[in-house]
Amino acid sequence: MQHVFIIGSRGLPAQYGGFETFVDELVSHQQSDQVKYHVANLSKTATGRHVDYKTADVFDVKARHFGGANVIFYDRDAINYALSYIKHHNITTPIFYVLGNTLGAFMGHYARKIHKIGGRLFVNPDGLEWQRSKWIKPIQVYLKYSERRMAKIADLIISDNQGIEDYLKVEYGKINSTVIAYGTNPIVQGQTFDQTWFDKQDIQSKNYYLIVGRFVPENNYEAIIRAFMASDTKRDLVIVTNHAGNPYFDVLRQATGFDQDKRIKFVGTVYDKVLLIAIRQKAFAYLHGHAVGGTNPGLLEAMSATDLNLVFDVSFNRNVALSSALYWQKDTLTDLIAEAEKLSLSEIEALTVEARDIIAEKYTWAGIVDQYERLFLNED
Repeated sequence: MQHVFIIGSRGLPAQYGGFETFVDELVSHQQSDQVKYHVANLSKTATGRHVDYKTADVFDVKARHFGGANVIFYDRDAINYALSYIKHHNITTPIFYVLGNTLGAFMGHYARKIHKIGGRLFVNPDGLEWQRSKWIKPIQVYLKYSERRMAKIADLIISDNQGIEDYLKVEYGKINSTVIAYGTNPIVQGQTFDQTWFDKQDIQSKNYYLIVGRFVPENNYEAIIRAFMASDTKRDLVIVTNHAGNPYFDVLRQATGFDQDKRIKFVGTVYDKVLLIAIRQKAFAYLHGHAVGGTNPGLLEAMSATDLNLVFDVSFNRNVALSSALYWQKDTLTDLIAEAEKLSLSEIEALTVEARDIIAEKYTWAGIVDQYERLFLNED
């Protein structure tokens, strides 16, 4: 039995997205009975309570109260508890799979402990976290240093996008690494959804462009809105995001004056998964502006559901969508919108089919989980 201790997500069942969704899918699609997952769970209670979630052993790690440093203490406490659990239960050759670089500055100490018991340390660097605009400069510097330490110390780096692996090799030289992407679930056809949402927002099928994503500057909201406002399209721009109460909303409004353009509609968040699929399916085109990260779940979901995808031209996105999307830079999006509106139905259908084929071949959770299990069991 190969025991795998997953550190760095906030636990199961998934409630936040990102790493939590990945771990939930990893457990939900487990195929081999030779892998046992132990997943750290951020908890308000004392450390050490164990519960079963599907095939996984989920163990609580009590939250600390040190502000921005909480995540560092959480990862550290989770590893310490896992080490004691391994010793108590006489587990041999465990794998520690650490999600994110947060603990990187301190990882040498824990890597030595893991190696001492015959374990291995795998790390998923989670894109280029240090580049995200939400972090102030000192935190960016720390995260960049942590990234370097993780790259040098880990027994294996698992990147979710070829662009991440390429960056790490250029930045840090020879590292032991592999690429296993993020996944998505197949679209279930014929599900019923609430049409009243579309009526309330005054949105018509195939008559809007769509953005779905976190409301942060690095997702290029300003560039997309400026380009859209400069276009002659009669279609709407529907933006599904957590803008309410976010100071960036007012910054963006002052910078672009989008509130003077009736085509632009911020509609808030949508948590109903079936409705969100319908919103993607009924869009004329999806606008993907993510500039930082690896294999973005939103792009995979768009490729699974939306007919036409207009994607920001960076290596991470090209590695996923390949030739199934139209690509833009900040100064070309207005023209690309005009080009998109001139496409024939057959041209759009060809792009749609190619996107669906890419998802089926490379990005189903069943396929992703199979790759992980082969890696953990050293079958490749």
